[in-house]
Amino acid sequence: MTKRFAVILAAGQGTRMKSKLYKVMHPVMGKPMVEHVVDQARDADIDTIVTVTGVGAETVQERLSSKSQYVLQEEQLGTAHAVLQAEPVLKNEEGTTLVICGDTPLLTKETLDGLMKHHESAGAKATVLTAHADDPFGYGRVIRSEDGSVLKIVEQKDASEEEQAVQEINTGTYCFDNQALFSALKEVGNDNVQGEYYLPDVMEILKNKQELVSAYQLDHKEEALGVNDRVALAKASQLMKQRINEQHMRNGVTLIDPDNTYIERDVKIGQDTVIEPGVYLKGQTVIGEDCTIGAHSIIVDSTIHSDVEVKSSLIEESVMESHSDIGPNSHLRPQSVIKEAVHIGNYVEIKKATIGKKSKVGHLTYVGDATLGENINLGCGTIFVNYDGKKKHHIKVGDNSFVGCNANLIAPVTIEDNSYIAAGSTITDNVPSETLAIARSRQTNKVDYFKNSEK
Repeated sequence: MTKRFAVILAAGQGTRMKSKLYKVMHPVMGKPMVEHVVDQARDADIDTIVTVTGVGAETVQERLSSKSQYVLQEEQLGTAHAVLQAEPVLKNEEGTTLVICGDTPLLTKETLDGLMKHHESAGAKATVLTAHADDPFGYGRVIRSEDGSVLKIVEQKDASEEEQAVQEINTGTYCFDNQALFSALKEVGNDNVQGEYYLPDVMEILKNKQELVSAYQLDHKEEALGVNDRVALAKASQLMKQRINEQHMRNGVTLIDPDNTYIERDVKIGQDTVIEPGVYLKGQTVIGEDCTIGAHSIIVDSTIHSDVEVKSSLIEESVMESHSDIGPNSHLRPQSVIKEAVHIGNYVEIKKATIGKKSKVGHLTYVGDATLGENINLGCGTIFVNYDGKKKHHIKVGDNSFVGCNANLIAPVTIEDNSYIAAGSTITDNVPSETLAIARSRQTNKVDYFKNSEK
């Protein structure tokens, strides 16, 4: 099988973004544009990926890590000059080299694979990815010969009236015979207004050597969208959102209002789960089957097992096991584990705590740095007081315990199995099993207080 390589062009500053953030690092549905490109290239069975970086190189490398090798384009001298920076990595290789811009996040592995297969089966030295545009104004036109091969690529300003009528446009993505590419790059000049070395000139060089240059046309022009400003970034995000949502729906997930549902690329969702409007699912979130994710919930990097109900709540880096429920208006902060059949009611905050099976945390409660056993009931207004101003301390509550309303549990403390905490108590000492703990002042009634207060 022919070896495959990819050169990702990610060195441009992106001044039209008007941002301190390096252009290709702007996110589309939760993932930087350049990472979308690299991931799709990896999925298209690319053997070696080389990312050409410039300003902000460290940021790109930190994000992509071992997904790619890296070369630096110190001066921005054009696309051909950028590809040439990959020569130390690829010059001795034989095979097919894909050249793709890091600001084209919508290109898919299917398109990239189709482009390379077409190139290889045609025996071409270069192949350009093209698209049909009803209004091609401003795009480079792909002019074909009678046999369907590429005669030339002509820019709008240089095109004749007949050429301007052509609706097949250059998307800026190419693949080449690797040896032919690096040989031709040495011949590219910079005799143009910008004084830059342009990659499309390689096509003309190869044509002059009587080599075959072919074209592979996309089904949908939007897939090749290049992001150069915030308007295009919003368009790319919208198209990516639509693509992701359609894929989930075809896989058996119900989205009540897909136009107002936001699911990032790496999220996984099981069949027969229902997602209500305004939901945002982020990062590496995994949701099981038969769940209901209620309106305006946000779930980040969390695992939700099957048959779970989330009502208008925020869940971060946490786990909810099967048959549990939460909300409305509650918050699981990182490292929370909600075991099977647990009920978390409204206005509850849980942080770095495990809640055992069939326990109930009804409402208006804070649980932090704690381990709770099974079949526990926490009354309204229970507070786990886990911070002494310098350190966090742990609280343990045993199985079958009952904590009354408005109780304060002062860490570190252990409440053993089958214990009761009286409402309004402040617990500072361990509570033995099968014990009722009362830690509050006795009630005093002042008889005739009303009459005396009127005097």
